[in-house]
Amino acid sequence: MTGTVPTSPLRARAEIDLGALRGNVRALRARLAPGAALMAVVKSDAYGHGALPCARAALDAGAAWLGTATPHEALALRAAGVTAPILCWLWTPGDPWRAGIEAGLDMSVSGMWALREVTEAAREAGRPARIQLKADTGLGRNGCQPADWPELVAAARAAEVAGTVRVTGLWSHFACADEPGHSSIDAQLDLFHELVAYAEKAGIEPEVRHIANSAAALTLPDSHFDLVRTGIALYGISPGPELGTSRELGLRPVMTLAASVALVKRVPEGHGVSYGHRYHTPAETTLGLIPLGYADGIPRHASGRGPVLVGGAVRRVAGRVAMDQFVVDLGAGGAGGDAEVVQEGAPAVLFGPGDDGEPTAADWAEAADTITYEIVTRIGARVPRVYVNGPDDRREAGAGR
Repeated sequence: MTGTVPTSPLRARAEIDLGALRGNVRALRARLAPGAALMAVVKSDAYGHGALPCARAALDAGAAWLGTATPHEALALRAAGVTAPILCWLWTPGDPWRAGIEAGLDMSVSGMWALREVTEAAREAGRPARIQLKADTGLGRNGCQPADWPELVAAARAAEVAGTVRVTGLWSHFACADEPGHSSIDAQLDLFHELVAYAEKAGIEPEVRHIANSAAALTLPDSHFDLVRTGIALYGISPGPELGTSRELGLRPVMTLAASVALVKRVPEGHGVSYGHRYHTPAETTLGLIPLGYADGIPRHASGRGPVLVGGAVRRVAGRVAMDQFVVDLGAGGAGGDAEVVQEGAPAVLFGPGDDGEPTAADWAEAADTITYEIVTRIGARVPRVYVNGPDDRREAGAGR
C-alpha cells in the first residue's frame, strides 16, 4: 500500500532512492552481452528495500524479468498487479503449485519430487505449468546433481509431451563469481554448457538459459546467455570487495538509513555506557542516544565499531548495541569544544551512498564482520521505508511493505 510521508519527524527511516535503482538497472543492462535480458531479483522484500516499489522501478528501467525466492513473494507481486515474467525458485513439498500455475509464474524444479507435485497441480488446474529446470553445477545447494540430470530431463520432457508442463528455462548458480579467477567459475560454466546441450538434445527448447548473478553480470560476459539475474548490484551495492566499490562499478546505493538523535547529555569521565560497561568515557563528554537497535536490524556484532555520521563527524557506537538503541560518544561538543553542537532531533546517518561523508553499508559490513547483503536485508519492518524519486517524483512511505 502506498501512503504519504508523515509530517512529524520519524524516529528512524530507510530512504529508498528509486531513481538510483533505475539508474543501476540501466548501468547493468549496458554491461550485458548482446541478446541477454536482465532479471531484477526482488526476493527478501527486495533485499530490505521494498519488493513492490523496487519491482516496478526496475521494470520501468528495462528489466525483463523479476526473480523471487519463495512462491509467496511472487504471488504477492501478482496480487499487486505485476504482470511481468516472474521466476521463483525456493519450493518445498506442499507449496502452492496450483496457485503458481494459475498466476502464470515460472517455477524452478530441482528434483523428481518437485516435478511430481507440479505436474499433479497442473492436472488439477487444467493448464500446463511453466517450469525451469535447475542444475547444480557446483554450488552444492539447490539444483539437480549432474548424475540425476538425465532422469529429470527425461521426465520433464515426457511431461511436456503429455501437456502438463512447459520447460521454459534451464539454469544454475555460481558459487564464487565474486572471487575473480576462482577455479570453480570455469568449471561450473563448462558443466552448465554440457547440461544445457544434453537437455536440448533430449528435446527441451527453453526460452531462457541463465547462470549469471550480479558478480557475473559485472565481470563474466561469457556467462550471460539469454538472461542475467541481478540481485545486490540492483540496489547499488558491490557483490564483493574484490570486484571494486559501488562507485568504481558505476552503481549507486539505493538505501540511506538515518535516525533522529533521541537524547543528548553530559557525563563525567569514567562513565560506563550500555550493557556490560564495555565502554567507559575517557573524559567528561557528551553522549548521543540513537533510537535504533538490533530489533531494527543493527548488528550487535558492530558494538564498539559501527560508524554513524552525526554532528558533522563520523562517530563509532560506544558500548553495546541494545535491542532498541545505541549510544555514540560526541566528544566535547556542547561544552565549548571544537565538535559541532548536537541537539535532540539532529540527524544521525548510519549509511548511505557516501556523498556527504556518511558511512556506507560496506563500512557497516566491515564493522560487523559480515557482508553488505546482510546489512541491508536485516533492517526491520518497524523502520519505515520512505520512497523518493519515484515515477512522478512524489515521496511515498510504506509502499509495498
